[in-house]
Amino acid sequence: MIDIKLIRTEPERVRENIRKKFQEEKLPLVDEVIDLDRRFRDAKTRCDELRSQRNAISKQIGGLMAKGQKEEAEQAKAQVAAINGELSELEAMEGTLEGEIRERMLVIPNLIDPSVPIGRDDSENVEIERFGEPVVPDFEIPYHVDIMERLDGIDLDSARRTSGNGFYYLKGDIARLHSAILSYARDFMIDRGFTYYVPPFMIRSSVVTGVMSFSEMENMMYKIEGEDLYLIGTSEHSMIGKFIDTMLDESQLPQTLTSYSPCFRKEVGAHGIEERGVYRIHQFEKQEMVVVCRPEESPMWFDRLWQNTVDFFRTLDIPVRTLECCSGDLADLKVKSLDVEAWSPRQKKYFEVGSCSNLGDAQARRLGIRVRSKEKGNYFPHTLNNTVVAPPRMLIAFLENNLRDDGSIAIPEPLRMYMGGKTELRR
Repeated sequence: MIDIKLIRTEPERVRENIRKKFQEEKLPLVDEVIDLDRRFRDAKTRCDELRSQRNAISKQIGGLMAKGQKEEAEQAKAQVAAINGELSELEAMEGTLEGEIRERMLVIPNLIDPSVPIGRDDSENVEIERFGEPVVPDFEIPYHVDIMERLDGIDLDSARRTSGNGFYYLKGDIARLHSAILSYARDFMIDRGFTYYVPPFMIRSSVVTGVMSFSEMENMMYKIEGEDLYLIGTSEHSMIGKFIDTMLDESQLPQTLTSYSPCFRKEVGAHGIEERGVYRIHQFEKQEMVVVCRPEESPMWFDRLWQNTVDFFRTLDIPVRTLECCSGDLADLKVKSLDVEAWSPRQKKYFEVGSCSNLGDAQARRLGIRVRSKEKGNYFPHTLNNTVVAPPRMLIAFLENNLRDDGSIAIPEPLRMYMGGKTELRR
């Protein structure tokens, strides 16, 4: 959510940002907010005037009564009653207008960073860098589910019977590998100075609307029937929500957190759920990183966060590349975003395994997260998040890039301590 002062003083800048995101249908919201804000401030000013008048008249009533001027005192009381009636109506109007303003402000997209490339959708994202040499071996690489089944490591049929499409049972060495990757990711981030968390896996609606746009919420979140609780789509939601309605001292910044959680997603949209596979699913686990920092430091932290993911994959000898997300591919709260994609030897192309986002102060404004500073006064911090790793999707890249021609899977050195010393997987 942007600062309403920006709409008051630079409405055309806000409109141009909406155009850059190809959301022209939202342009009328700017004028609507300007009109509602004017009416809200007029009502507020009138309320302040009425309260001042009421206070002055109320002070007079006691004096009039003491002098025996009952008629004048009754007239004064009638004035106070009239003021209270008008004040009550105006206060109700204030509340209504404030709600209507917030409803629109939550839909107006955040200002994108000037460096963001302009484009309509993810087809116009821009490749920034590649790390590692993408290799296509001289033997055929099976579909990732076939690799797992040959190692007796997955059961999709049973999952369909218990839960439907988009779920899976991992077992044996594949299940252990899945856990090993998460354990290694946890320790990798702890070694980089991040504090490890296991957060709540359900959050209230006030947190949901604070961390994401309405369109994301509709397409992602599962609601717990009969309760004000949602299953998290990523631990970022509860980790940023941890700071709701808090005042941090500037000396407490930056907050650098890494969190494990299961993630639950409807996956509503064009991609849909896979009939067979673990790339797009309803349930998975993830290691996340979250930063709350001073606004001037967020560009530096953005670069550090995505580099952490690249470094993590490179330690496992998985080639990756980074893509700058264009304006039309950015969710409304994001200032800047970059995807990390891993190489798929089977498909001979890269696919997304992580996403790094700088959300500016949008989440902090929505959630009421403030920072106390003697020099600068109170301000909203910036929030950032990035995926360290999200198996089982990452397993696809891992299995394909570590598959040998005899069907075995090489275990890179960093994972061996989490795999009981194993150097390879065989049926």
